Amino acid sequence: MSLRAASRVESISRVSTPTRVRLRPFTPRPTIYLWRQNHNWRSPALTTPPSYGPSSRLANHSSLTSVSRPSPFEKARTISLSRPPVRHCSYRRHNMCRLAGDMDHTGGATPDPTQGRELLPTNVIPRHYDVTLEPNFEKFTFEGKALIDFDVQEESKSISLHAIELDIHSAHIKSGETIVTSSSAITYDESKQVSKIELKDAIPKGKAQLEIKFTGQLNDQMAGFYRSTYKKPDGTEGILATTQMEANDCRRAFPCFDEPMHKANFTITLIADKHLTCLSNMDVASESDVHSEMSGSTKKAVKFNTTPLMSTYLVAFIIGELNYIETKNFRVPIRVYAPPSSDIEHGRFSLNLAARTLEYYEKIFGAEFPLPKMDMVAIPDFAAGAMENWGLITYRVVDLMLDEKASGAAMKERVAEVVQHELAHQWFGNLVTMDWWEGLWLNEGFATLMSWLSCNYFYPEWKVWENYVTDNLQSALGLDSLRSSHPIEVPVKHASEVDQIFDAISYSKGSCVLRMISTYLGEETFLEGVRRYIKKHAYGNTRTEDLWAALEEASGKPVREIMSIWTKNVGFPVVQVSENEKDSSIRVKQNRFLRTGDTKPEEDQVLYPVFLGLRTKDGVDESLTLTKREDVFKIKDLDFFKLNANHTSIYRTCYTPERLTKLGQSAREGLLTVEDRAGMIADAGALAVSGYQKTSGVLNLLKGFDTEESFVVWSEIIARVATVQSAWVFEDPAVKDGLEAFVKDLVSERAHKLGWTFSDKDGHVEQQFKAMLFGAAGMAGDQKIITAAKEMFKKYMAGDKSAIHPNIRGSVFSMALKYGGQEEYEAVLNFFRKSNNSDERNTALRCIGRAKEPALIQRTLELVLSGEIKSQDLYLPASGLRSHAEGIEALFTWLTEKWPEIYKRLSGNPPILGSMVTICTSSFAKPEQLQKVEEFFKDIDTKWFAQPLAQSKDAIRSKIAWLERDRDDVATWVRENGYSK
Repeated sequence: MSLRAASRVESISRVSTPTRVRLRPFTPRPTIYLWRQNHNWRSPALTTPPSYGPSSRLANHSSLTSVSRPSPFEKARTISLSRPPVRHCSYRRHNMCRLAGDMDHTGGATPDPTQGRELLPTNVIPRHYDVTLEPNFEKFTFEGKALIDFDVQEESKSISLHAIELDIHSAHIKSGETIVTSSSAITYDESKQVSKIELKDAIPKGKAQLEIKFTGQLNDQMAGFYRSTYKKPDGTEGILATTQMEANDCRRAFPCFDEPMHKANFTITLIADKHLTCLSNMDVASESDVHSEMSGSTKKAVKFNTTPLMSTYLVAFIIGELNYIETKNFRVPIRVYAPPSSDIEHGRFSLNLAARTLEYYEKIFGAEFPLPKMDMVAIPDFAAGAMENWGLITYRVVDLMLDEKASGAAMKERVAEVVQHELAHQWFGNLVTMDWWEGLWLNEGFATLMSWLSCNYFYPEWKVWENYVTDNLQSALGLDSLRSSHPIEVPVKHASEVDQIFDAISYSKGSCVLRMISTYLGEETFLEGVRRYIKKHAYGNTRTEDLWAALEEASGKPVREIMSIWTKNVGFPVVQVSENEKDSSIRVKQNRFLRTGDTKPEEDQVLYPVFLGLRTKDGVDESLTLTKREDVFKIKDLDFFKLNANHTSIYRTCYTPERLTKLGQSAREGLLTVEDRAGMIADAGALAVSGYQKTSGVLNLLKGFDTEESFVVWSEIIARVATVQSAWVFEDPAVKDGLEAFVKDLVSERAHKLGWTFSDKDGHVEQQFKAMLFGAAGMAGDQKIITAAKEMFKKYMAGDKSAIHPNIRGSVFSMALKYGGQEEYEAVLNFFRKSNNSDERNTALRCIGRAKEPALIQRTLELVLSGEIKSQDLYLPASGLRSHAEGIEALFTWLTEKWPEIYKRLSGNPPILGSMVTICTSSFAKPEQLQKVEEFFKDIDTKWFAQPLAQSKDAIRSKIAWLERDRDDVATWVRENGYSK
């Protein structure tokens, strides 16, 4: 899935350009990552070709440059490729363990993840579902019938299935049309979301069919079988019925075994008015007239062909008024559908890209897309970015429909990434599926990785690999530096935990681990292992060990032994480097890195195999690996060296201040790649947050990059200063103003040089570079840019839509609101209300929180729950308030005052609820503010957002500790560098 639920939360940036809405779920991260989320960056994957030369293109797939490393564990031995011992069904019956938010991941050995899972009994196993559904668009309910074919494993007098908000009217065991036995009682366990059907007579071991008739709620929570609304061209409201089953919401649509290991075949029939379009995973098998008992009228029954074996979370169906466009440039037909509220031609970019991408994936995966068609549908109300339903991918409108006249380069990149991410899931997740949710990373890590791989193949001029270290890697390291992080393979015991792990660990760190493996094995070997994995496990379920086995088989290297350390443990190391000039050597030492800088001995037990990637003037030595706490390595020439070349490995590097100064000089001399320069800045900034370095040293380092020419490096420079600004948001105004003056000093000259006009001659990257510098300088007080922005804003709001280029629309709106007042606020609000373009409306909502007059802050907060904004977008105006201290304080007050209403509105979609909690808490930076958060939630049941809340509190703690260490250091630096007024 692209960006789980309200994961599209963004924090406030110091700059605002077209928003980058991440594919991953929102988690509290340092402002650097949150800032970047407002800028349509990418989250690349695999390996990073050196930026100073042309990227190599393989004959049959994209460039994934890598060098095969010798294994640090290799020894003469026979590698066993057999599966681990089979887990018998008794493992399902252990007691519940603690919630994910209460897990104690100390960085030591993890327990058996199968212990304590809350799973259904396996006395019967589902093999085929025949489901018929008819929605009622007036009462917002639906009638359903499910015929479920079972293998009965043992004589049984009861059958347990998952269900939520379903009224089961009858349940019978049938043989053909004959009722063999019926239910004697149907009980419901609300905490487990399980309906237990007690049977009058026992059913023997063998085959059986269960018929269930039920009524469900066509809810407005964007979960299960739900309703979505849109405005028709004539101004009336249209309604369509659609689905979102991942992770645990197929049980809202029909009673089922809602666990990914229970793959089955599905035959779906939809009953609807004749003028409505009906879609499901498969193509249509038949269409016939039926008498509707619900309405008393004649409707159509659309029956779809039976699916291949698949998990319940991938089932999908849609009923509504839809337009479509089609291409036959792929082996099977591909269509883009959208309701009448969208211009269907805006789906053309995604449609054509999908045809090319499916063909490309078939080639590199060595397996055909197995379904007879591919539909991609824009849904007006959608909690995630997109959902990979097999053969019927659903999207937020803004992530599928691209109006290139109204959207900038960053949004085009975003749409490409989302489409390619979801199409990768057709193999990783759909064809081959994790057996349980601790294997979520096998789905999301792979899809993230492959979306960057394919994007680089089709759009090499976008230079997506250069973005890797400033996006995907930083997202992973940002979350994983919190004590409340979790392992990639996180034990999941209960349904309430699942939604909380759709985060930067499963997506970003997962893809980073795969990228690291590719570098270790060599790209061709890695892809050969992937092909073997797909071939062996097609239509089945897997665990992480199955992937390791396939890669071991392809490479002959002990992959499991090495990589299990990375996936089964929380956190990552910081590698401290000291130098010995006498014998020309370096000593490197690894310890667990925590953003709070207070790692305890019991949290620092894991020793990672750290691929050092030593860059010298002779090139990159990929053979050096740190496998113990510390070690010494000889270097030919200490004059120039850098670890983690191109930042392909998952660690931070802590150099001495003297070496950091030398590396800054090496950057100016052209000895470091774009990835090296950006990664070095990212490491230095993170190390300052945690206390390994002084913040003044990082600010000096950034100041020395005034001759830098790379967009990616500049994005990291600006973001690192924004990290400091977010932590200092409640500090002395003179210091805050000084940091803003520093940003202006850094970027204004270059912003003026590049300008803020755009032409067809501008490259994709150049457009984003111009937009970023324009926004950064203007929001930092550059008067020339502010004046230009105000003039553009005035013309634009007067009706001249050419006055603001889409690349800088967000920046212009943000400046108008920051430096304006009620008039500008009204203009932006009216723009939101009148626009029919999702990207434009999102820009307005995202920026409106910039206004910080008390009355306007209150209006923004009232807007959030006014009913005028869809639940999927509530985070947008709220997140905008995090750009200033007044808004941060107001948000938390609003949260405490409106909690019952907020909880009622969002309780049906826990990820969105968790995101709102994060938005309203994680920007605090003072001990008394942390105390207020803890006091408010102490008597509230937080199980549905335990992880986000814990991560928010960790983020606050890290800022408190940082300020205690470096408050005076930064104030002195601002004063001594002439940035104080």
